[in-house]
Amino acid sequence: MKHKIMAVLRGNASLKAKEIAREIKSDRKTVNSFLHKNLDVFQKSDDFRWKLIDSSVMRIEFNGNQWVNSDGFESSLLLSGSPLDSSCDEVLFVLPQDCKILLDAAARFLALSNQLCHIGKLVTIDFSDCMSTFTYFDRIGFIDQLDVRVVVLPKRPAVSKAEIYKGNSDTVVEFAAINPELNNKTIVNQLTNQFVELSDRRFEAAVFTVFSEFVGNISEHSQTPLKGFAALQIYGGKRKHIQTVVSDSGLGIVKTLMPALQSHHPDLYRLAGNNGFHQTLVTEVLTKGEISRFGAGRGLGYKSSREHASKFDALLSLRQSDFSIAIDYKNGQIANVETKVDLSRIDGTHICFDFFVD
Repeated sequence: MKHKIMAVLRGNASLKAKEIAREIKSDRKTVNSFLHKNLDVFQKSDDFRWKLIDSSVMRIEFNGNQWVNSDGFESSLLLSGSPLDSSCDEVLFVLPQDCKILLDAAARFLALSNQLCHIGKLVTIDFSDCMSTFTYFDRIGFIDQLDVRVVVLPKRPAVSKAEIYKGNSDTVVEFAAINPELNNKTIVNQLTNQFVELSDRRFEAAVFTVFSEFVGNISEHSQTPLKGFAALQIYGGKRKHIQTVVSDSGLGIVKTLMPALQSHHPDLYRLAGNNGFHQTLVTEVLTKGEISRFGAGRGLGYKSSREHASKFDALLSLRQSDFSIAIDYKNGQIANVETKVDLSRIDGTHICFDFFVD
C-alpha cells in the first residue's frame, strides 16, 4: 500500500485520507490507519491533509545474517518504498553483516540499480559490513555489469575477478551482457554447455531452447537502450538445482502485447478492463503460449520453454513492473501458480528458471 499512496501524493500537493482511499480503491479507515503508522514517510497538516515528507536520500537495507532470495529482496524494497517512483535524488543500498544474496535477487538488484542511474538518480551500494558478498558479486560479474556511475563502497575493484577467472568455475556462469541489437548466440551456447556439464546430457535440448527463447525475446521485444544480462549458478541444499536468470529493462510483456490484443487476440482483449488483467495475460503467455504481438505463427510467447519445462521438475518465475508469477512443474504438469502483486516497480522482464537435477 505504501508505494501506491506515495505515487498518488507525488501527483498531488496534498490530499485527505478519503481522497487517497478513492484514488487507490481502498477505504478511508484502512488508509488513515496506515498513514498514521508511517509518519516517517507521510505528514499530516492542521487541516487533515497528507503529503510526503521531503527526503533527498532513500535508504534501502537488506536483511543481515541470512540468505536473501527474491522474496527477501522484494520485502526490503517494500519497506522503503519504490525507488524508481520516489522523488528522492539519491538511493543508498546497504548490505549488513552476513547478508548473502542469491542469484535471483542479485539479478533484480542489478537491473534496478542500472535503471535508477538511467533516470538520473545517484546510486550507492555499501558493502562495507559485508565484504564476502562484495567478493562474490565481483566474482560473478555483477559489478562489471553495474552502471559505472554507481558508487560502490568501500571502493570498486581495480581489477575484475570475473574477468580474471571467467569460465573457470564449476558452479557459475558469470553475468554477461545481452545486447538487444545482436543475436547473442555465444551467451546461449555458454549457458547451455555449462548447464549440461553441471547436470546431464538429457537436459541439453530443453535448456538450449529455454535460453534461446528467453535471450531472443530481449532482442525482439525489449526496446530499451539498457543492456540485458544473463547468469547461471548451481545450488545444493535439500535438492540440487541449477538456477538461471535472464533480465532486461525494456517494455515488459504487458506493454509489448497490449497494442496487438484487439486485432490478434480478441478473446483476451475483451478481458482487458478486468481487475488483475495484467497478471492474467502474463499467466496465459507462460502457461499456454501462442500469444504474440504479431499474431499466430510469430513470436509464440514462451511456448517452447513451457513445453520443455513440463518434462522436468522446474520452477519458472517471471517478474514484471509491479508483480511476479511463479509456475511450479511436477511430473509433467503445472503443480502450482503463485502470483504476487503490489511489488515495488522494476521495469522490464526478469526471469528465473530453476531446473532440479538431483
